[in-house]
This record gives sequence, structure tokens and C-alpha cells, in this order.
Amino acid sequence: MIRSSIPNFLTSCNLVCGCFGIVACLEGWDTPAAYFVWAAAMFDFFDGFAARWLKVSSPIGKELDSLADVISFGLLPAMVMYKMIQSVTTIWWLPYVAFIMAAFAALRLAIFNVDETQTDSFKGLNTPSNTLFITSLPLVFTPGSWVFQQFVLVTITVVFSLLMVSPFRFFAFKFKSFKWADNQVRFTFMAVAVLLLISFRLAAVPLIILFYIGASFIGGALKMKM
Repeated sequence: MIRSSIPNFLTSCNLVCGCFGIVACLEGWDTPAAYFVWAAAMFDFFDGFAARWLKVSSPIGKELDSLADVISFGLLPAMVMYKMIQSVTTIWWLPYVAFIMAAFAALRLAIFNVDETQTDSFKGLNTPSNTLFITSLPLVFTPGSWVFQQFVLVTITVVFSLLMVSPFRFFAFKFKSFKWADNQVRFTFMAVAVLLLISFRLAAVPLIILFYIGASFIGGALKMKM
């Protein structure tokens, strides 16, 4: 009984981290929402890993995972974007555009639940990657910079929302083996990501996500030519 509950416990921790991140946005905590996103992403990774390792996957766990992701990787990034747009515009309704991201994230998760082709790759940008990119922006860019312009923020919202429900394929970090031949793209990406983190620290986070998107596009294009 305890063994079968471990993945669901980790998933619940993901959800709670998302809730804390939302409160951080609303209350103006000194702790950035991005920190809670990083914690949520770790729990999101390890709940699936634990379920596979312990061989206790269940339909309830799958549904709970999606519900937690809607909070941590749907509503939370939308709330962060809402606060950013609100800080740079005098148009009362414009910040609410941010919640398009929450709607598209929920749609993306619903599609994932019924699409059986997303085993070793994702169709559309996965919600954790989208969230990591959005929540890293306030850490990297200061108010008044080129990113903190209403046109730029709204454009980012629309583009990344569409990417989540796009037909483009993005490689997943699901290792069936650790052989180089089977994971060339994954190992290369991880090596570049580590180098970027060492070189740029927090500023590397959005760069890593953009590199992930670009690498997935290039990998998809190469597969089509083959």
C-alpha cells in the first residue's frame, strides 16, 4: 500500500509547489515563483520515474499527474505572465491575455492523455518546458528591458501557447537505455545545457529552453529527410 502511494505522494508535492508559486505571485513574496516551478518539475520527473521503477503505474496516478500539472505548469506560468504584463501596460484587459496559456496548457495535457503516440517524444511543447521559460524571464530580465514590453510579452504568450498544441515533435527525456546510439540528441542536449548553466547561471534557463525547441525542430527536420 505504501509502495503504491509513493508516486502519488510525489505528484501531490508537485501540485503543492504550484500552489505556493501562485501565492508567491499574488502576495509578492521575495522568493520568486520560478523556485517553486523548479521544485515542481523535479517532483514531476520523479513521480513518473518512481511509478516505472516500482511498477505501480495506475489510471488514478495518470489523472492526478495531469491535474497537478494544470496547476504547476498551466495556471502558475499564466499568473507569472499576468503579473508581468500588468506591470507594463495601462490597458486594463491586456493582462488577462496571459490566461490563454493556462487554457492551452490544459488542452495540451488532455491531448497527451488520449494520444498513445507520445511515448518517446512529445507532440507539442511540453508544459514544464513552457513554464520554465516563462517563470525564468523575471529572474533574467529587469523591468524596463526589451522583454518587459507589452507587445513582446503578449507575443511570447501567444507563440508559446500555440507551441504547446502544435503538431511539432519535441524529444522526451525517457531513457529506454543509456547507450549513446539510442540517446545522441538527449546526451548532447544535456551536455550543452550544463555548459550554459556553468557559463550563464540563471540567465541560461531561457536559453536552454530555446535550444531545446531549436534542437527538436532540427531533429524533426532531419528525420523527415531520412
